Amino acid sequence: MSRWRAPSPRSSPYITPAGFQRLEDELKDLWERRGGVTRALSAAAAEGDRSENAEYIYRKKELREIDRRIRYLQKRLPALRVVERVRDPSLVYFGARVTLRDSDARQMTCQIVGADELDLDASYISVDSPLARALLGRSVDDETVVETAQGRREYVIVEIVYD
Repeated sequence: MSRWRAPSPRSSPYITPAGFQRLEDELKDLWERRGGVTRALSAAAAEGDRSENAEYIYRKKELREIDRRIRYLQKRLPALRVVERVRDPSLVYFGARVTLRDSDARQMTCQIVGADELDLDASYISVDSPLARALLGRSVDDETVVETAQGRREYVIVEIVYD
């Protein structure tokens, strides 16, 4: 049995203007934080024996994590395409906040965003998700069926709003 796994599918390069700004701000903050971590790492290294120096080991790990995220953001930001306006606001497209009603008459609201700006607390769903793909191009009062891990779900679009 090998440990090889197929690469995950590439996520869509789309992002909202607010999401792009958040990623740029995160990159700027990481660079500022990196300076403080490197100073703390230098001070810990000057204390002597590094093999038993917990502060040195912790700062080294923290610096590695910061550098990994900086590398990712530096590669990802130029590849992203900011979507600022939609063709027809009466249809569901990227960036839409959609209110849905399921077959049990329960309502839920979600916003279709890029994979880089997902936040479950804010009810964001990725444009690559099955639900978002089923909603794209639809209008108010349209019915859609989504195949999920829990089974087949039916939704009716109640409202479409763009920020």
